[in-house]
Amino acid sequence: MKKLLAIVSLATATYLPAVYAQEFAPIHAETHNNVACVKTSEEEIKSLFDRWNASLATLDPEEVSKEYASDAILLPTLSDIPRTTHEEIKEYFVHFLQKKPQGKIVRRTIKLGCNIASDTGLYLFTVHEKNGKTKQVEARYSFVYEYDDDQWLIEHHHSSLMPEQLAIAAHPHHHAKH
Repeated sequence: MKKLLAIVSLATATYLPAVYAQEFAPIHAETHNNVACVKTSEEEIKSLFDRWNASLATLDPEEVSKEYASDAILLPTLSDIPRTTHEEIKEYFVHFLQKKPQGKIVRRTIKLGCNIASDTGLYLFTVHEKNGKTKQVEARYSFVYEYDDDQWLIEHHHSSLMPEQLAIAAHPHHHAKH
């Protein structure tokens, strides 16, 4: 009886993962368009931020929105509205680009996977105010890139002001320097 149970357990342990792997295989394949894993490096992923930042310098919302995958999600710094379509992402940049933003990475962590990579950390933006003055804005960020249609595109982008800046903005008199 113990031998029979061992055989049944072994067969089940071998059969079920194979069944579930077949069931979930199309999900992974669909995500990556049936493309084999593309070799990448931290340097290549770092360059994607530079490419995005250069698109900001064009001040053209269409150019910036081309950096995003067709099904990308943008959780922007200066808006409470999640942007989930190409048009919504482009519309956000119409307003953001009026500030002539340029970003600089302060600290980052890059993780590489199969046709997917993430770049997360802190960045500093120089933005131009309507009065002509420039302002430094510190923010946290995460970019998730996906290799799709022979190129790396932003699949997910989240950016938020640093909590200290939010506290200062909410209570400037508490943070005045003496």
